[in-house]
Amino acid sequence: MSTAAETFGSVSGPLHVTGELLATRRIGGHHHLTVVAPGIPERFRPGTFVALSTEPARLARRAFWIHRVKPVGGYGAALELVVETRGPGTEWLVAQPPGARLAVTGPLGRAFSLPKQPVGCLLVGEGYAAAPLFPLAERLRERECPVTLLVAAPDEAHLLSALEARRTARAVTVVTQDGSVGTRGTVGDVVGEVLERSRAEVVYAAGPVATLHTVAAAAEAAGAWSQVALEQPLTCATGLCQGCVVPVTGEGGHPRQVRACADGPVFRGDRVVWDELAAVAP
Repeated sequence: MSTAAETFGSVSGPLHVTGELLATRRIGGHHHLTVVAPGIPERFRPGTFVALSTEPARLARRAFWIHRVKPVGGYGAALELVVETRGPGTEWLVAQPPGARLAVTGPLGRAFSLPKQPVGCLLVGEGYAAAPLFPLAERLRERECPVTLLVAAPDEAHLLSALEARRTARAVTVVTQDGSVGTRGTVGDVVGEVLERSRAEVVYAAGPVATLHTVAAAAEAAGAWSQVALEQPLTCATGLCQGCVVPVTGEGGHPRQVRACADGPVFRGDRVVWDELAAVAP
């Protein structure tokens, strides 16, 4: 893949701020939180994330994808986060009332890289992890890149923003495992066909490890360049604890261990050692 790309990283380092929860909406199987976090929206780039402290009694923070940055009257720009409850921490978070104060750090991590020239791009997202692909699609469209979206989920309730996807991309494929909406099946069942039909030269993906592996392999088989946004369990979210190690192949083919939160979460799909990662993935 010869298409040049530039890293679209954050304006500067992350901020540590006290944010305010403006609203929480339940949409299907997800909660959408609108959070005011001064200074962070201006530094956001698609693929970066924020870390929030949840229950005061819990020291570990939780990482959340940023779905969009949107203007809110009287507050300036605010973050919209997509949360899927998975335990006491996220259950506590979505139960907080409007006006609750939250400790927010961000934006964290490395963002997606964008093509320097207009090229066809395929974006593949599964479940709530598809959140960073929507602002990415907007940036790609600003660069006149034709965008195709493939969004997937176990069922309709966990499908993220299917209607928004149709406004964002020139073509959209929807897949659910139970067939409740779109095509019945998985990403692996359709990604090869969608990739061929879209003629994409760059593929972006966000979702579970198995899905990312499938997409990266399909992109490589088609001669496309892929980037994947990995979601690993994060303890510190700053790279200090070394608790989110990802095995990759470095320059010259040498194996390396890097950190998902600081060196990622976005990696080249052909550099991740997928078999090793799958062995330790949750």
